[in-house]
Amino acid sequence: MARTVSKRANGGGGASRNASRRAATPVPPAAPSRHGHPPKPQRWQAGKDEMLGYYRTMLLIRRFEEKAGQLYGLGLIGGFCHLYIGQEAVVTGIQAAIDSGKDSVVTGYRDHGHMLACGIDPKAVMAELTGRAAGISKGKGGSMHMFSVEHGFYGGHGIVGAQVPIGTGLGFAHKYKEDGGLSVTYFGDGAANQGQVSEAFNMAELWSLPVIFVIENNQYAMGTSVNRASAEDQLYRRGESLRIPGVQVDGMDVLEVRGAAEMAVEWVRGGKGPILLELKTYRYRGHSMSDPAKYRSRDEVQAVREKSDPIDHLKRDLEAVGVSEDELKAIDREIRAIVADAADFAEETPEPDLAELHTDILVDRY
Repeated sequence: MARTVSKRANGGGGASRNASRRAATPVPPAAPSRHGHPPKPQRWQAGKDEMLGYYRTMLLIRRFEEKAGQLYGLGLIGGFCHLYIGQEAVVTGIQAAIDSGKDSVVTGYRDHGHMLACGIDPKAVMAELTGRAAGISKGKGGSMHMFSVEHGFYGGHGIVGAQVPIGTGLGFAHKYKEDGGLSVTYFGDGAANQGQVSEAFNMAELWSLPVIFVIENNQYAMGTSVNRASAEDQLYRRGESLRIPGVQVDGMDVLEVRGAAEMAVEWVRGGKGPILLELKTYRYRGHSMSDPAKYRSRDEVQAVREKSDPIDHLKRDLEAVGVSEDELKAIDREIRAIVADAADFAEETPEPDLAELHTDILVDRY
């Protein structure tokens, strides 16, 4: 005999009444971190020599990426190639605040600049881009999958957002070993919308892991503006529901980044769990070398270059403390020579032997 299900038993009008009651319930404000809120970061007060160091690093990344773009156009770099031009202040300021001897770094596929900021030889990075045996990953990683445990750099990852759980795992390892280290986990505004990112946030805060989550918000996830792709486009707030505090930072000013990084390092090393930094930055080139970037105007890009370029910004700070135009030009010539030497090395060094196809496949745990 067929059963008759009433509207009341099946939800019916009761469901709408419950919905009305839920809608009328006031929504509580976002819960703060269990440790309160971090202090407002201050712009870093750097001396002349320190600023010159930042200038060299940013200029090295800029010139290196320009050369990588040229080599890609010549067919010497295969696969995908994502350039970091415009975002140099982010990694330069963050890396300056951490301990390269004990901390861990992981990022996505726009990773060339991160490796250079970690102190890896430009020759080894360029050789990896061109698939040579002298590359940092023996020519088998290429642009998106570079790796160097010796430098505390755990990739270069090609899957959007996949590095965030890995970075959380690195934070767990530091806490488990009680070695005082922390994990800096870089990802972009597009990756911020991935489900695994939220899962990683939950675990990091639940276990109070020493992780600095760094969102490099360059305004476009591939070809989609962050405002069109994210219901909450103030990305520093993404951890609030999980009680992870967040701070928004001008990612085009290396001294602002350095100050925020210092605050974040003190927060995490103090045992207060993870923190989220949203670095508002901008990429000048397309998403990758194959992207014509028709989703934005040339005027928009030019306006950012003229008003907010991170290298020009620091150049003005250096001039204010007495560094001459001639000194800055000399640094540029020096950096160009380093990059040219790296490119020549990458073109001349041999490709991996075919036998390398069968190495580094499995890890012998015993």
